[in-house]
Amino acid sequence: MSALWTSDAIAAATGGTTQGSFDCNGVAFDSREIGPGDLFFAMTGEQADGHDFVERAFASGAAGAVVNRAVDGPHILVPDTLKALEDLGKASRARVDAKIIGVTGSAGKTGTKEALFAALDRFAQGKAHRSVKSYNNHVGVPLSLSRMPADTRFGVFEMGMNHEGELAALTRFVRPHVAIVTTIAPAHIAYFRDEAAIADAKGEIFEVLEPGGTAILPFDNGQYARLRAKAEKHAAHIVSFGFGEGADVRCIDHVTSADGGTLVTAKLPHGLLCYALSQPGAHWVANSLAVLAAVEAVGGDLAQAGLALAEMEGLKGRGERTTIQVAGGTALLIDESYNANPASMTATIGQLGKTPATRRVVVLGAMRELGARSDEYHADLLQPLNEAG
Repeated sequence: MSALWTSDAIAAATGGTTQGSFDCNGVAFDSREIGPGDLFFAMTGEQADGHDFVERAFASGAAGAVVNRAVDGPHILVPDTLKALEDLGKASRARVDAKIIGVTGSAGKTGTKEALFAALDRFAQGKAHRSVKSYNNHVGVPLSLSRMPADTRFGVFEMGMNHEGELAALTRFVRPHVAIVTTIAPAHIAYFRDEAAIADAKGEIFEVLEPGGTAILPFDNGQYARLRAKAEKHAAHIVSFGFGEGADVRCIDHVTSADGGTLVTAKLPHGLLCYALSQPGAHWVANSLAVLAAVEAVGGDLAQAGLALAEMEGLKGRGERTTIQVAGGTALLIDESYNANPASMTATIGQLGKTPATRRVVVLGAMRELGARSDEYHADLLQPLNEAG
């Protein structure tokens, strides 16, 4: 297997100076995540300086490091390690002949990204790549790009934001052929005028679409028309998904399956597709429709995508289900602890109400960054909580 990066290629991409020759097969900026053969970026942050952990990184097997001051061990010396990471991400994007998909939205980004990766990896085994965890910010996106092998056929990248202009900057790194907006909801609304402003910020993902690019939009969302108007300025093709009459990729039927998942019948522009979805809930049905639209847009296989959706396991912190022992028997633990906003809370509580149980208990954390209406958004959860029992 050829190396992900050679020291010469890293130096060429970053404009750095090589001290010692090396090859690497992975990239990380957290010394705790370093494995044998990885490249360690010593990032300088508000809380810590990565240069203090270079020795630990080498002890964990790092092949080399990118630093802004000389260290013991093979390294690339650069003036600014964050810019070097950005430059390596850009070089990675430039060297691949792959279909690139960007995913954003107020909720469902990570699940949609993971489902899309599973669908494309099943079709082109070992040739699909995606951002790991929720690395979707100004550091995580270039890191995820830098980890993309040169022979990748499909790349899927999650992008997040909580301020105007952030998504446009991230999209310039990713340069997607397909851009998905999962939904618009009052997440991070403390930093925006209203949901229309959130839609405008999410719509920045369309601004750097590659020529002939496709925008995939949530048809049932209240901001659909606004998103579409933005997409029409930049996208050659627009595909809508949802439950409503008129959606290009539309769920025409969905029922709960015996194993707790969902059986879905979807109408696509060129026919019907019936598939099983391992994850429960209408929000996951909507996510799966966006996945199908993207798979078709990049020339993937819809039948393989359907099989992948049926086999997806629950994501840690995003609906993972575990049976645990409790006094007197067993209980089903549903882990939705990663993040919280009004849309994801309502969807999760609603799905809990449909889950067979003799007793239901929810442990809720606060929803953050909701601004002046925070109390109202929290109080609004009373209705779905009551309906869920």
